[in-house]
Amino acid sequence: MSVSELKERHAAATETVNNLRDRLIQRRLQLLDTDVAKYTAAQGRSPVKFGATDLVCCRTLQGHTGKVHSLDWTLESNRIVSASQDGRLIVWNALTSQKTHAIKLPCAWVMTCAFSPNGQTVACGGLLDSVCSIFSLSSTADKDGTVPVSRMLSGHKGYVSCCRYVPNDDAHLITSSGDQTCVLWDVTTGLKISVFGGEFQSGHTADVLSVSISESNPTRFITGSCDTTARLWDTRDASRAVGTFHGHKGDVNTVKFFPDGHRFGTGSEDGTCRLYDIRTGHQLQVYQPQGDGESLPVTSIAFSASGRLLFAGYANNNTCYVWDTFLGEVVLDLGELQDSHKNRISCLGMSADGSALCTGSWDSNLKIWAFGGHRRVI
Repeated sequence: MSVSELKERHAAATETVNNLRDRLIQRRLQLLDTDVAKYTAAQGRSPVKFGATDLVCCRTLQGHTGKVHSLDWTLESNRIVSASQDGRLIVWNALTSQKTHAIKLPCAWVMTCAFSPNGQTVACGGLLDSVCSIFSLSSTADKDGTVPVSRMLSGHKGYVSCCRYVPNDDAHLITSSGDQTCVLWDVTTGLKISVFGGEFQSGHTADVLSVSISESNPTRFITGSCDTTARLWDTRDASRAVGTFHGHKGDVNTVKFFPDGHRFGTGSEDGTCRLYDIRTGHQLQVYQPQGDGESLPVTSIAFSASGRLLFAGYANNNTCYVWDTFLGEVVLDLGELQDSHKNRISCLGMSADGSALCTGSWDSNLKIWAFGGHRRVI
């Protein structure tokens, strides 16, 4: 069989697969006769109400001199690491606002950072070097703030967009990249364990932008990509994605597992957040701001401890909507509160105990928001 004939057969097979995929998506849409919001409203549930002091800015973390791109909490919810365009990682005491470490990075174009589960190391990655660097917080810095790199995870062929430690496992970490792949690393040796995507047909077909690992089942993780899809993976089988989730019309900038581990949320360049169920593969709800204006890209999302609230940052000034996930309504905008950010909120994260939310912004500051009046959302 000639090369031209093989190409024709491949093109025909590809078209057949795409047609079947489109038919499957349309069939799923036909089966979706309701969504979470319609069902909840039919049960007579009312949206969450916020008073003037129910969510307040209790700390402003100042120290960066460039845009803040990423942040992460420790499991103890008492420290935060942030990465900024100023080329530094800063570790903060979330209770006192004091800086405990200021690490000067070899490459200033950092995009992501993460705390290890034991809180003893931090990881970061970025645009230019395509490397995920590991720093030990017990290492001594020189007078310029330079901390020696304890491990460099090198192997991606594109920028490192996101890195996350496997829950309760300091020795393993997952990175996503602009080379369309994710990699599971052995941090102790610096070697790859598994590569997800790439030459496999079930992998992403464009840059992978975000990773979220399930707390309840650490062998599973979700990825979001510029190919407009989110995909579910299992670390025990890197040869294929467990599931592919459609619905977005733009890049999927951010993904986050729901607290129960059975669902996950996404935020996209198309201006919507969506909630999916990994057991059925169905989309449960779309969270889209009302209005006739231009759709605002979603930059980052986080769920409250119970999952009742979805926090979403948008690429428009200081907008950060708080959604009631049951009713699909905006119940609060952090940008309208006192002491809010002065520029785009680029990243956000909920503390492990659910007591506080941290937001990072292009105004070079981070802010910690706490539920006032001893209130805890359920």
